[in-house]
Amino acid sequence: MAGPYKRILLKLSGEVLAGDARFGIDPDRIKAMAEEIAEVARQGVQLGLVIGGGNFFRGVAAAARQMDRVQADNMGMLATVINCLAMQDALEKQGIPTRVMTAIQMNAVAEPYIRRRAIRHLEKGRIVLFGGGTSNPYFSTDSAGALRALEIDAQILAKATGVDGVYDRDPRKFPGAVRYQQVSYDEVLARNLAVMDASAVAMCRDNSLPIIVFNLTARGNIMRVSMGESVGTRIG
Repeated sequence: MAGPYKRILLKLSGEVLAGDARFGIDPDRIKAMAEEIAEVARQGVQLGLVIGGGNFFRGVAAAARQMDRVQADNMGMLATVINCLAMQDALEKQGIPTRVMTAIQMNAVAEPYIRRRAIRHLEKGRIVLFGGGTSNPYFSTDSAGALRALEIDAQILAKATGVDGVYDRDPRKFPGAVRYQQVSYDEVLARNLAVMDASAVAMCRDNSLPIIVFNLTARGNIMRVSMGESVGTRIG
């Protein structure tokens, strides 16, 4: 065991909030996720969250094919803010104090992202939800997650996915795919394992930030990751 960790950046895909509908926000799914995240926060773990926007809009999706890429990415960044506000509501219904901070200023609904203020919120026991990506087009929410994890001095970047780790091939297409318990940053990049954007993996490698890739759909996994148990795949 490596934990329990004091501070974690949890990266969630927007698609997981949609549940079986694959679009929008499923109330039962977000409630269940908020319950798990709240349990971890009650253990004294400081949590930052980055949530993708794919349940509403992705700049590289088919719906954006005819669009200017910068415009499409801007729409995707706004979608992440919607998800942050929804998760904020769900977490506060669990009695957990939160703050939404956005890289794109929208003061009527969220605080602007300021690193020192974010760290202060974490130290006070608030979950901080980072919306708006990096505010720059051509960067994914994986890159935003890696950037925020480094800025807030998180001990790990925990990426929650629909599979239970990193495989040598896509396990949904190849039944014989082999899961790694641990794999190096360089092997992830060299073999194009596609678990995260290459820029995010390289950023973590260059700053020695471990990445844990785990299955979000297995209840209790967020707690197990936060306690340092061997869950999913460790990249580092």
